[in-house]
Amino acid sequence: MRDVTTAQPLDVQPTPLALLLLGREADPRSERGVECPGDLPAPSDPDLVARARAAKEKLGDKVFVLGHHYQRDEVIEFADVTGDSFKLARDAAARPDAEYIVFCGVHFMAESADILTGDDQQVVLPDLAAGCSMADMATAEQVAECWDVLTEAGIAEVTVPVSYMNSSADIKAFTGKHGGTICTSSNAKRALDWAFGQGEKVLFLPDQHLGRNTAVRDMGMSLEDCVVYNPHKPGGGLTAEQLRAAKMILWRGHCSVHGRFSLDSVNDVRERIPGVKVLVHPECKHEVVAAADHVGSTEYIIKALEAAPAGSKWAIGTELNLVRRLANRFADQDKEIVFLDKTVCFCSTMNRIDLPHLVWTLESLAAGKVVNRIQVDPETESFAKLALERMLALP
Repeated sequence: MRDVTTAQPLDVQPTPLALLLLGREADPRSERGVECPGDLPAPSDPDLVARARAAKEKLGDKVFVLGHHYQRDEVIEFADVTGDSFKLARDAAARPDAEYIVFCGVHFMAESADILTGDDQQVVLPDLAAGCSMADMATAEQVAECWDVLTEAGIAEVTVPVSYMNSSADIKAFTGKHGGTICTSSNAKRALDWAFGQGEKVLFLPDQHLGRNTAVRDMGMSLEDCVVYNPHKPGGGLTAEQLRAAKMILWRGHCSVHGRFSLDSVNDVRERIPGVKVLVHPECKHEVVAAADHVGSTEYIIKALEAAPAGSKWAIGTELNLVRRLANRFADQDKEIVFLDKTVCFCSTMNRIDLPHLVWTLESLAAGKVVNRIQVDPETESFAKLALERMLALP
């Protein structure tokens, strides 16, 4: 339903669609993308910083650059604002005079910005291969098939879809069309409270961990209230009786970064660093969240470290670029901040946005050529916006 797509490394849960190699062909109904035309500057070019500054200065107020917290420092340096995905999309919507919105993030984020900005604004993603493995774990066809399964089980009418912000425009549109809402990692409980006021069950897409953690940790449900729908198994791998008994029907999706953290990671860091506080993102597995001292969104993590006393020790379970940036930021306050896992783990697709891609994008725009525009079709945009507006109206 979208006319621009993105690419992404193969996921451990392959979709039934043809798997694509980066730079070759495209699947218009997947976040996987594929082609980033144009001649990029060499990463070794010593003038990249100066070129980026010159192009941005030439564009002036015509361009507004958004930088997600997980971006490289070399990219964040040129961001007009930084934040999480929804904050950035709202920031873009608050700048109606900016002709170009350059979103240094991943594809679903740029889609959200296109949905929330004016028709006269153009959203650009510096590298079309910057997709999201989590968003790619739920396709429009799979979710439509799931709804058929719920209908056959006799529960579709009492089920409200709630989709995480980290989903494609197609999934947001499905959610809006079926009376549901979008949520972020910081307002997931409010979204679920609202949803259970509308129906008896929730279909939570596409991150099972955020759904489970919110239901059990924040709302007092039991693990038995949750079932996992696997789109690669007939009927989702569930019986009609299991679906009817469940309160939370969780999509079998996850974040490839946050899903790496384990209970062993928590136990190991506590042994290595006496007195350490473990702070993790709610996209982590339930056993990791249960063992942590604090749990919260990216913005929550930043604010918690800002408020932390000097001399405190923290192990952070989120993307490494952000953890490193926070460690450097608070080093002079004697705050020890380490990555929760011993294994280095960047978000590989987020890291595709690098300085050469940003320079190419800015110089192209300065020359009057719009590259890598992300544009959601009108019907999809209409229903996706409805779901987003329901989120904005949450009490």
